[in-house]
Amino acid sequence: MWLAPLPIKWKLVAVMLLTSGVVVLLTLAAFLTYEFFTYRKTAISELQGIGSIVATNSTAALAFDSPEEAAEILSALRSEPHIVLAALYDKNGDVFSVYPEGETSDLPQLTGEEGYSLKGRYLEGFQPVVQGDARLGTLFIRSNMAEARERFQLYFILAAALAVGALVMAFIVSFRLQQRISRPILSLARTAAEVSASRDFSLRATKENNDEIGYLTDAFNNMLSEIEAQNRELHARHVRLGNMVQGMRDSYLCLDAQWRVTDANHHALERMRRTREQIIGKVLWEEFPHLVGSIFWTEYHKVMRDRIPTSFVTYAENYSIWIDARILPQDDGIAVFYSDITKYKRAEEEVRSFNQKLEAMVAERTRELEAANKELESFSYSVSHDLRAPLRSIHGYMNIFSEEYGGKLDSEATRLINIIQHNARRMGQLIDDLLAFSRLGRKELMKGTISMEDMVDSIWEELRREQDGRDIEFTRAPLPPAFADSVTMRHVWTNLLSNALKYTGRKSKAIIEVGGRVEGERNLYFVRDNGSGFDMQYYEKLFGVFQRLHSQEEFEGTGVGLAIVQRILHRHGGSIWADAHPDAGATFYFALPRPH
Repeated sequence: MWLAPLPIKWKLVAVMLLTSGVVVLLTLAAFLTYEFFTYRKTAISELQGIGSIVATNSTAALAFDSPEEAAEILSALRSEPHIVLAALYDKNGDVFSVYPEGETSDLPQLTGEEGYSLKGRYLEGFQPVVQGDARLGTLFIRSNMAEARERFQLYFILAAALAVGALVMAFIVSFRLQQRISRPILSLARTAAEVSASRDFSLRATKENNDEIGYLTDAFNNMLSEIEAQNRELHARHVRLGNMVQGMRDSYLCLDAQWRVTDANHHALERMRRTREQIIGKVLWEEFPHLVGSIFWTEYHKVMRDRIPTSFVTYAENYSIWIDARILPQDDGIAVFYSDITKYKRAEEEVRSFNQKLEAMVAERTRELEAANKELESFSYSVSHDLRAPLRSIHGYMNIFSEEYGGKLDSEATRLINIIQHNARRMGQLIDDLLAFSRLGRKELMKGTISMEDMVDSIWEELRREQDGRDIEFTRAPLPPAFADSVTMRHVWTNLLSNALKYTGRKSKAIIEVGGRVEGERNLYFVRDNGSGFDMQYYEKLFGVFQRLHSQEEFEGTGVGLAIVQRILHRHGGSIWADAHPDAGATFYFALPRPH
């Protein structure tokens, strides 16, 4: 738009002039249009009046067929200079008389139309000549509209003068009015230019009015206040950052896109053996040509090109040190942080050497421990196996003694024999459990997918047959399948369910619940009962070999069962734990890794 490059004050003047010009032109156009239609109506009315007089005066001439009289009547039109042509037609449509005389070439044909209208440059028309009810002929009159042209020429001159005067006045008024609008805007623009040039954000624009420009001035001043506050904060941060960079233990170097050094802290200056004045503004590769083609050269160029941070560790042969470097892209170049990690490298090598020695020692101790465990298991197995023979002899001879001499013994002797037989059986059970515990370390696990639901159901059916007469409520929730050795896992369920039956023996109604669920990467199972429970302060003894929380008189047992269960689960990579309260039952949980 042609207004776009103009200053705002001339834009305002132009807008006001355009508005005023349009209003003036529309007003003049309306006036001239109104004057044209009014004049045309007046001219037609005047011409009709002249025509009526001439037509009335011409009735006698037409009635008595007197062309001379008609010509004399028409000649009276000389007093109307704007009438250039007139004619009388008789009732047959023939020309009866013409004014001026002899002007017959421009006479129109009689068409029967009546009335006056503009045709080209003339106002002309036909009017009937009547006497009473009889039509004697027709009058034709033509006016040249010269007076109208003169009048409208004058109107146009006056309108042009008025328009020019109005525009001049509008220019003067608009030029003065625009100052009230443009002056605050131009003042605001000058302030903005001054702030931009001087970077002095403490400057403020002057508010002149409480209008929209005043609001704009307030907003501009508020923006300057915020920028000033942000600049102060940025300056403070820059100072803090500069102090941090100078105080940091790492060396800091900043390069622009032309590889010129733009900043460096004192650690970097010391390492480069340069002062600030000697290095700032210098091209790094020219000062240190040995870096060309090195990993520094490669990584610096890579970050400058790709704008992606990187880091690397390298050995600087020129300085005989290990360097850990980090390179970060910046808007105008890169920032380099590097530190001497020679001490850490040496310490790392010492730690690595120590770890290797420690791993060798641990491996040796592990082999010794495994050998000792195998020897202990072999010893336990041998002892348990060797104890079975004399124990069987004791039990067998006591049976024979009881059968042969039982009738000859008194009640006390019979009681003592029963005690010996009971303890022999208990010792046999202890030896069997000890053998089972020893075999676990030697047995190879044959793992496969197990339906825990089927296993629990079959074990419960076997155990339930031995509990005739007891009121037992047993529930089993859905159990996730397990990936385990079926033989040893059957031992786990048998032990836990047997314990639940044993420790609910004194309850009028035993309640036993089995359930399970998936928890993350493991399967969790539990056996819950309402039996005698135990005190949690003795929990540490629960899974120990030959450790019991109840006396033999309360509940029979060897104290090996839960130790075997724990060892089985540990060999599967699982775990077991319990929760209980005295006389309120117990819940045993065990977990196994989920099958993949």
